[in-house]
Amino acid sequence: MRETDPYRAPALARVARAVRSAIRPALATAWWMTRLTVVVSLGVSVLQYFGMIDLLAEQLNPLFHLAGLPGEAALVFISAYFVNIYSAVATAVALDIGLRSVTILSVMCLCAHNMIIETAVQKKTGSSAVRMVLLRTGTALVSAFALNWLLPCSDTAHAAHALSAETSLKDMALDWLWTTGGLVLKMVTLILSLNILQRLLTEFGVIRILSKALRPALKIFGLPAKTSFLWIVANILGLAYGAAVMIEETGQGKISKRDADLLNHHIAISHSNLEDVSLFLSIGAGLWWMLITRWILAAIAVWLRRFELLIRHAPPPPDGSNR
Repeated sequence: MRETDPYRAPALARVARAVRSAIRPALATAWWMTRLTVVVSLGVSVLQYFGMIDLLAEQLNPLFHLAGLPGEAALVFISAYFVNIYSAVATAVALDIGLRSVTILSVMCLCAHNMIIETAVQKKTGSSAVRMVLLRTGTALVSAFALNWLLPCSDTAHAAHALSAETSLKDMALDWLWTTGGLVLKMVTLILSLNILQRLLTEFGVIRILSKALRPALKIFGLPAKTSFLWIVANILGLAYGAAVMIEETGQGKISKRDADLLNHHIAISHSNLEDVSLFLSIGAGLWWMLITRWILAAIAVWLRRFELLIRHAPPPPDGSNR
C-alpha cells in the first residue's frame, strides 16, 4: 500500500490555499489598475498628439529645469502625487523622456505618490498628516536636485518611443496600443506574482522569521525592533495595500505610538520596494539610485525625528542653572 508523506501533503495544501486566496483579489486589483492605465496613457498620448504636452512643457520648463527635467515631466509627478505609481508609469511611457529623467522622476514619485490615501493610512497609524505631506513632498524635491547633480548628464536613450510631428492619428493609436499593451501585461504579471508571494510568505511564517533577522539592520535606520514586521509589510505591500495590517498592529497596541510614528517617517519615503520599484525598473530607471537615495533620506528623516523627540521630552534645567 502506497504511503502518503505526512509533511508534503499539508505543505502542498497550504500552498494551494495561499495561491487561491491571492488570485481573486490580485485579479480585481489588476483589472482596476489596467483600466486606470489605459485611460491615463491614452489621454496623455492624445494630449501629446495635439501639442498640449509641448505647451505644458513650455510653461513648466523653468521650474523643472532646476532638477534637470523637461517641463512635461511635471505630468508624471502630478499623476503619481494625486493618483499612484501606475498612472505615473503610464504617463512616462507615453512621453518621450530620457532614461536619466526617468530615474530622477522615479525617485521623486516613489517618495511622494498616492498622497491622499497613504497620508490617511499614516494618520490613522499615529502620525501627523501635515507632517507626512511636507516630509514626502520635501524629500521628493531634495532627491531631484541631488540626483540632477550626481547623475551623468548624457540622456540619449529613451523610455518611450517619440512621436514625430508627421505621425498620423492611426500611427499614434497603434503606438499607444503597443506600448500600453506591453505595460499592462507586465503590471498584471507583477500584481499576481507579488500577491501570491505575500500570501505564501505569510502562510509559512517567513515574514515573521525575516522580521527577526532584520532587526539589527533596522538599527541603522533608527527604527525600533518592534517595527520590523510592519517594515516588511510596507516594503512588500506598500502603504495602501498594507494598510489593513498596519492599522491592526498599531490599533491593538503591538507597537507604541512613538515607534509607529518613527516607522511612518521611514516608510513615508521608502516603501513598496518590490512592486513600485519593479514598475519603474521596467521602463529604464536605475535600480540602485531608486533604493539608496530613499534609504538615505529615510534614515535622515528618522534620526532627525528621534532628535526632535529627545529635545522635546528633555527634562527642564534645574532652578538657577541659567543664572
